[in-house]
Amino acid sequence: QVQLVESGGGLVQAGGSLRLSCVVSGGTFSNEAMAWFRQAPGKERDFVSAINANSMSIYYADSVKGRFTIFRDNAKNTVYLQINSLKFEDTAVYYCAAHPWTWPARRPNEYSYWGQGTQVTVSS
Repeated sequence: QVQLVESGGGLVQAGGSLRLSCVVSGGTFSNEAMAWFRQAPGKERDFVSAINANSMSIYYADSVKGRFTIFRDNAKNTVYLQINSLKFEDTAVYYCAAHPWTWPARRPNEYSYWGQGTQVTVSS
């Protein structure tokens, strides 16, 4: 059973930074493409970023390009999302996802496994 556990969310002022982490267990992490999505209250779950198994293929949503960086440490079974220059509109629950059935994969229904989410709240 693959399990994903996110951490690193919190309350931060606009312009600040956070680093989210997602630790994966129960699978072969080094073979898995991973992704981050986010969901604001009352809105759909939106794609943020995705990274393939060897980090050679990376995608970002236009809204986060230049501010967010996805990277992974296969030795630690962990994928990260570095978030800089936070904006109020970045407020959301951030979810980690694994095992897409296609690539690139930007839709939630293309991923098999999900974490429970971590809340990011940006104060203006």
